Amino acid sequence: MNFENELAARRAELSEKWADLVLQSYPKETQKIWGRQKDRFQNPVGAAIVEATRELFDHMLDWKDAEKIAASLDTLIRIRSVQDFSPSQAISFVFLLKKLLRDEFFKTMQASGTLDELLRFEAKVDNLAMMSFDIYAKGRETIYRLRVDEVKRAQSSLLRKAGMIVDVTTE
Repeated sequence: MNFENELAARRAELSEKWADLVLQSYPKETQKIWGRQKDRFQNPVGAAIVEATRELFDHMLDWKDAEKIAASLDTLIRIRSVQDFSPSQAISFVFLLKKLLRDEFFKTMQASGTLDELLRFEAKVDNLAMMSFDIYAKGRETIYRLRVDEVKRAQSSLLRKAGMIVDVTTE
């Protein structure tokens, strides 16, 4: 059985382990809440992490639809970008997949001489990391643009109230 077939056969188990690793990157109290509560209504963030890692794992195996990959990445990145994470920590979940794969397969694949299959798949993970960085940067850019627009609106409103700007309407 080749490596990607083995990954496909173990997709549920491996995506769950990946989600657990992602959840472990949060503070202990958060881990307890998000890891214990499986109901999507009582724990929307934990459920979104589990769902997004499952989707991403499937997309990694299929590797055909960049838009679907980006959408799943965006879900995780949005969650992590509003947390108290640095940019590198926000996208570190991608490298947790690499760690998981090495923990699960490296020794046996090295012994069997099939390590090149793992390395080829890791190239996909590296591409996922680059996509993640682009999505994160675009999201931050949007947030900053919204903040600047809000400051401009507030300043304009204050100037209007102070009578320093007169609205001129043309008819």
